Amino acid sequence: MADYVSGSSLRTMARPSLVFVCSDCGADSSKWAGQCPACQAWNTLQEFRPGAGRATRGKFNAAVSASAPTPLTQVDLSSVDRLPTGWGEIDRVLGGGLVPGSLVLIGGEPGVGKSTLLMHIAHQVACSGGVVLYASGEESAQQIRLRSDRLGSAQERILLLAENELGAVSAVIDRIRPAVAVVDSIQMVSDPDLDGSPGSVTQVREAAGSFMRLAKGSGVPIILVGHVTKEGSIAGPRVLEHLVDTVMYLEGDRTQDFRILRATKNRFGSTDEIGIFTMGSAGLVEVPDPSALLVDGSSGVNGSAVTVSIEGNRPLMVEIQTLIGTTPTGLPRRSVTGLDVNRLHMVLAILDRREGLLAGGLDVFAAVVGGIRVGEPAADLALALSLASNLKVKPIPSGTVVLGELDLAGEIRPVSQLGRRLSEAARQGFKRAIIPARRRDGEGERSGHNLDLIEVSSVGGAILAAFGIEEKAPRHSAQSSQWLDGIDEPVDPAKAGR
Repeated sequence: MADYVSGSSLRTMARPSLVFVCSDCGADSSKWAGQCPACQAWNTLQEFRPGAGRATRGKFNAAVSASAPTPLTQVDLSSVDRLPTGWGEIDRVLGGGLVPGSLVLIGGEPGVGKSTLLMHIAHQVACSGGVVLYASGEESAQQIRLRSDRLGSAQERILLLAENELGAVSAVIDRIRPAVAVVDSIQMVSDPDLDGSPGSVTQVREAAGSFMRLAKGSGVPIILVGHVTKEGSIAGPRVLEHLVDTVMYLEGDRTQDFRILRATKNRFGSTDEIGIFTMGSAGLVEVPDPSALLVDGSSGVNGSAVTVSIEGNRPLMVEIQTLIGTTPTGLPRRSVTGLDVNRLHMVLAILDRREGLLAGGLDVFAAVVGGIRVGEPAADLALALSLASNLKVKPIPSGTVVLGELDLAGEIRPVSQLGRRLSEAARQGFKRAIIPARRRDGEGERSGHNLDLIEVSSVGGAILAAFGIEEKAPRHSAQSSQWLDGIDEPVDPAKAGR
């Protein structure tokens, strides 16, 4: 019995040859279950067989463990000079350019322009004198050449590799040591020594780990392309996003011109920056001044309000539009695009309880023009005035920008970087600004613009400043489906939606 249960046997038994990995959180489990024990997600555990990469990982870990620790103050920073991509919008999202040895993951819906964006990056790096290796397992070399000719990006320094075997791609990268390596896509890379088809949890996890070790060991920045699921997240286990240094999403409707590059993880920069592009017949074109395209200061229609959002280090003017209408059913809809639906619910409640603007039995739609997503509360007042414009059937005067955060009492709270927001509005030709009466520390400076400032402290004051009226808005009865003027008495919220 002692010979059977030896120490080596116990060590062998302690390392299972088959584990199950959650595709949402990346947690491991020794047996399959309908629910992940870590994140409680259902039907997300998939088979994973650790295999061929084990020997490589052992060598890598042995080399690391043999190294002597270095004091933090003595770490050499001379080798972390970023490699500019040649496009200001991409470098902005990356934090200044590609870091040597970094692993970057770019995701997006099919047809949004991921391969086009990467070909532009390869062209810019090649024009600056660097060699780019473009490895594709989805397209042939002829297909890539046709796209590069259409984009005007054909360069001798762009080397094509139509290969999807992990060992072959890694060997070429290690031998050539290009300035940038592109792998399109990670779901098509496979290792024949591992079980599973390309795109499975086993293949994706091992391929990403192999490219991570290769990037750190060779100093070559590697860009991976990732497919997305129907929910909009990158396909494969969540550990894929944990392994890489930067995760970027290319967003946009294929029927529209705008494309937005957004970082959701960045170990070398901020995740608040966005890059904005337009898609044309010659590919993607960066938009250095997006405020001029996203906002038209001359438009004064019902339900439209303009505000200034801070995206990273850049003020960006956006237009918030809302639409309120009768509902054909007894259940009113609340639909938002580019905004937080919880902020919409809060603003509707404030307008109802503080100002008597009732929309409980009506459908409410809210959207940010151009596909921009606004998450900061400084857009609360603009959303409130846009809704009030619908309820009062009166537009906000053109050339007016609205800034302010709302609290639950209906008071206007100060916003950060007020001076930069006002300067951007003045640069775009706006003449008037509705702003909070209170200031944050250091926000008292008003120079740098010639706007007519209207200071307000409450939602009621903002409505009076925007529309010049302060009487109660007309009420809507779902029973008669008619606008009823002159009703100022309180309405029972429980009966309003009947």
